[in-house]
Amino acid sequence: RSGSPLSPPAAVSQVTVRDALNQALDEELERDERVFLLGEEVAQYDGAYKISRGLWKKYGDKRVIDTPISEMGFTGIAVGAAMAGLRPVCEFMTFNFSMQAIDQVINSAAKTCYMSAGSIPVPIVFRGPNGAAAGVAAQHSQCFAAWYGHCPGLKVVSPWSSEDAKGLLKASIRDDNPVVVLESELLYSVPFEMSEQAQSKEFVIPIGKAKIEKQGTHVTLVAHSRPVGHCLEAAAVLSKEGVECEVINLRTIRPMDIETVEASVVKTNHLVTVEGGWPQFGVGAEICARIMEGPAFNYLDAPAVRVTGADVPMPYAKILEDNSLPQVKDIVFAVKKTLNI
Repeated sequence: RSGSPLSPPAAVSQVTVRDALNQALDEELERDERVFLLGEEVAQYDGAYKISRGLWKKYGDKRVIDTPISEMGFTGIAVGAAMAGLRPVCEFMTFNFSMQAIDQVINSAAKTCYMSAGSIPVPIVFRGPNGAAAGVAAQHSQCFAAWYGHCPGLKVVSPWSSEDAKGLLKASIRDDNPVVVLESELLYSVPFEMSEQAQSKEFVIPIGKAKIEKQGTHVTLVAHSRPVGHCLEAAAVLSKEGVECEVINLRTIRPMDIETVEASVVKTNHLVTVEGGWPQFGVGAEICARIMEGPAFNYLDAPAVRVTGADVPMPYAKILEDNSLPQVKDIVFAVKKTLNI
């Protein structure tokens, strides 16, 4: 009997983000023959980061397609295929290269449903690693959450854990709108616990819902992607000093689940946002503005604080790179500042 003291606990296993994404792609390719994957090295080489490992052998040339190094071209092909009724998953080797195709992403994909009065949906997923990697300098290290989150007509998700990665990618492939899936290269090899439920073929995470990763009473920490882990580490450090942080994993950048953040701020009376992107017009800036404009503002006991990447192109030297991204110590410092301790 479910829930009886004698029933065994639900099976939980360790799954890397890479394997969770691979699982999601495999299940969706199998479920819907309109789904196909295209991008550089995704087929015979199994993907630059091995996300599509084994899929070409299983599904063949029509479903997993190697493209030339021409983002503008293959993104345009993918958008056209979506308009014609297929459901493409378009992989960028990194989102920095999506700059080559941003006209297709914004002008062709994001705006068409609106401009056609809803008669031409564009069910497409743009996915790949986003934000800083390691030692790849300025042209390969920026975060595009704020760039794409700015544009109506797109949905934008930014997973942290393996469960996020699988559930959000599956939801994105099933969505009838263009969805940008911003993964983190530095998380691909990281294992996370995944429940039996999360490993089922029907597991999806609704787009537009944040998740409270840790309950707390003193301060609200809001982050997406890799900084969620840093927030949990900072929360563990602060807990030893008697400060209980509530950690919110945003999961979706657009549409943003501001209600979950508001409810938390009403409870804790303090807000710190954390992101790997640049400060100006960033995700944290948007969260702070929305809180200021809404009902939770009256509950703040101190100004909201943003922890962001440094306002510089990413340096190449490791010591400078480390100091250009938010560290656990920066989050601890920000929390103490806002709590005045």
